[in-house]
Amino acid sequence: MPSAHSSLLPLQTQKADPIMSSHSIALRSILAVLLLTLAGIAAAAEAEPAPQDEKPDALRVCQDPNNLPNSNLKGEGFENRIAELMAAKLGVPLQYYSTPQRLGFVRNSLKFKLPGDAHFRCDVVIAAPVNSDQMAVTKPYFRSGEMLVFSPKGPLAHITSVEALAAMPKDVLSKIRIAVYDRDSSASQWLVKNGLEDQAVPMRLMDARPDFHAGEIVERVLRGDVDAALVWGPVAGYYSKKVAQQPLVLLPLPAVDDQHPTSFPIGMGLRYGEPKWKATLQNLIDTNRSEIVAILKDYGIPLLDEQGKLQP
Repeated sequence: MPSAHSSLLPLQTQKADPIMSSHSIALRSILAVLLLTLAGIAAAAEAEPAPQDEKPDALRVCQDPNNLPNSNLKGEGFENRIAELMAAKLGVPLQYYSTPQRLGFVRNSLKFKLPGDAHFRCDVVIAAPVNSDQMAVTKPYFRSGEMLVFSPKGPLAHITSVEALAAMPKDVLSKIRIAVYDRDSSASQWLVKNGLEDQAVPMRLMDARPDFHAGEIVERVLRGDVDAALVWGPVAGYYSKKVAQQPLVLLPLPAVDDQHPTSFPIGMGLRYGEPKWKATLQNLIDTNRSEIVAILKDYGIPLLDEQGKLQP
């Protein structure tokens, strides 16, 4: 009769059938692999969104609530106008999901879906850089770039190219002030490359003020606080044409090097794994391209060709 302590002996002191042990180990290994596989499939199914229908029941657009000329809550941006056009062509209602277009924008809008939700909060970013690594993007429907912006009545009135600015006499350049956003690496590198870093007037791009907008850098040019600014073309064109109604000179900034391009093709962004929805968006762009371009021009957005030259 076994003692009361026999069941407490270490497992390795108990004899077992070697054949049964190897079978048990193999079975446990197979079950473990199977469980991991099933868990992976379930996780992938949860993470991977269902493909979009070619015609959704509503056009759900991700937008920034205060980012003119792109968009705002009043629907005054060029993205809003393009979205209205697309919704009308699809014959569906237009809905927006608004969140600041800063760090985490795609995660908090395009990819945001709570458990139990029938759909994601929004399905398309109207203006997205084609080289985005966070979302799939259609073919570009426009290209714009960094611009040197100045008044035709100021000290740079005779300048016809950015190269001419860099070639100005040093004693003249020393008096020129050029506003640039602190996070605009391409514009900053261009200033450094051309020995104009002392002329830079840095401005904060990520300002916490509720009323902050990207056009403030252009407004400084209009007020005469600075002589020029380096700024993203759509912002420069919009605040020159739509807000100030005072035409400014916009000259494209050439690329500094491969790591600092200054012109960017823009398409429409969507989630990965939605080929039907992507095809629908691309068809909308292709069949309504002239109307889309007309909207962009109405907002004063400078359009560039693939060589970075201004289009008429």
